[in-house]
Amino acid sequence: MRYEDILQRIINGQRMSETEFIQLYLEADILALGRAANLIREQRFSNNIATFVIDRNINYTNICSCKCKFCAFYRSREDADAYVLDKESMFAKIEEALQLGASQLMIQGGLNEDLKIDYFIEMFSSIKARFDICIHSLTAPEIVNIAKISSLSIRETLLKLQDAGLDSLPGGGAEVLHDDVRSYISPQKIKVAEWLEVMRTAHQIGMKTTATMMMGSVDKLEHRLHHLKVIRDLQDETGGFRAFIPWTYQPRNNELLGTKISSLEYLRFLSLARLYLDNFDHIQCSWLTQGKAIGQLSLLFGGDDLGSIMIEENVVRSAGLVYKMSREEMISLIRGAGRIPALRDTEYGIIEVYG
Repeated sequence: MRYEDILQRIINGQRMSETEFIQLYLEADILALGRAANLIREQRFSNNIATFVIDRNINYTNICSCKCKFCAFYRSREDADAYVLDKESMFAKIEEALQLGASQLMIQGGLNEDLKIDYFIEMFSSIKARFDICIHSLTAPEIVNIAKISSLSIRETLLKLQDAGLDSLPGGGAEVLHDDVRSYISPQKIKVAEWLEVMRTAHQIGMKTTATMMMGSVDKLEHRLHHLKVIRDLQDETGGFRAFIPWTYQPRNNELLGTKISSLEYLRFLSLARLYLDNFDHIQCSWLTQGKAIGQLSLLFGGDDLGSIMIEENVVRSAGLVYKMSREEMISLIRGAGRIPALRDTEYGIIEVYG
């Protein structure tokens, strides 16, 4: 079948198969993919709005036992610049974030085996007692690590953290959900089944999450497609994912190194993700790893959200890549793509529209 016919069938509401995904990836014109993905986005969101959020990414520790080959952020406990953030410093960061209009906190860190669940219960409960802000924090590997060193199940861990104030989980730690890739780039990190278990359990207790992908390290097309399939299958089962967020590996200052994938490859994959993930509402574009120009262009290739202006970000920065964005720049960027900018919260509720 011609790729044009496949695209038309998908536009008409047919679910894409894995065979069709591969054919479209290999054969379809990138502009045809972009048009189809944009049309699907318009069918889902007819108001022409593109959203963004203001949050702060706070890394409570850089001590990590995982030591992934692609990571330039982690430290061993003995390193001179290893740290665990104290409460006063965290409160100061939150105060500043609120002054800048933040509605969400992304608190993440390394797999520090000294920090059991009591540390996080105290952290989240003290934040909620002092601030009115959403805590969208802790990746699946962190949840598994906390559960293991605290002698708890995944469900017990999530329930205790939820009771302390954890509102939702980001999709970090997914990298590419294929164990062949994970065994090479992060051999000590949780396997695919464990990542999915954390997400499934979170959804079962009423905690929404996002799904991410770090593409372009050693992964191939079949690995990325497997990632999309397992999250689409889980979304069919639970409906608990709010968004899919693909971003690109940064090959600097780490053990893995390699080369960075092209922006055209990123846009091709982003479009196909919108077309394949027919049960996901939101597809977030990664201006942080692609730069502002490609981030803007991504809004014409199926993306409906540009993520955060990033008051603070340390992991990608450790890989030598630094992009900064103000609220005004974000609004201008979205307008330049012919879209209506809107500030959102974690649940994708609209806080303010900039007409």
